[in-house]
Amino acid sequence: MFDILMYLFENYVHSEMEVVVDHDELTDELTRAGFHEQEIGKALAWLERLADLQDSQDHPYLTQAAPVASFRAYTPEEQARLDVQCRGFLLYLEQIGVLDFATREMVIDRVMELDTPQFMLEDLKWVILMVLFNVPGHEDAYSQMEDLLFEEPEGLLH
Repeated sequence: MFDILMYLFENYVHSEMEVVVDHDELTDELTRAGFHEQEIGKALAWLERLADLQDSQDHPYLTQAAPVASFRAYTPEEQARLDVQCRGFLLYLEQIGVLDFATREMVIDRVMELDTPQFMLEDLKWVILMVLFNVPGHEDAYSQMEDLLFEEPEGLLH
């Protein structure tokens, strides 16, 4: 499923091609690209749920401001999916202003809905990029995250 999401993001969103809105055409294209129909359905449902997260009536945490000195406690299921490195990266992005309370929760929601046996930091970065792309008013955060994702380290690595 994650491979399909990456395919869609790279071929439509990131390449700035016009997004195909017809569900059947998109399913046919993904089938021709070699993806299985069951996984295509899961990926499209994941994207629909991402779009639904923008509706604050269904998600009260998106309408509430986080307390200034708040702390995010992760459930055991979230800890199993998001290792220490991933959770640290989310905290870092909040500290530098790429994520806020609402977008962090949207990212965690989307990560927990992924049907993937292994989840790594690089995967998290792509989910964050997808979420930020789909949230109006977060263009600067998207650009900053894009820079973080694609920047090459400078100097010698030790």
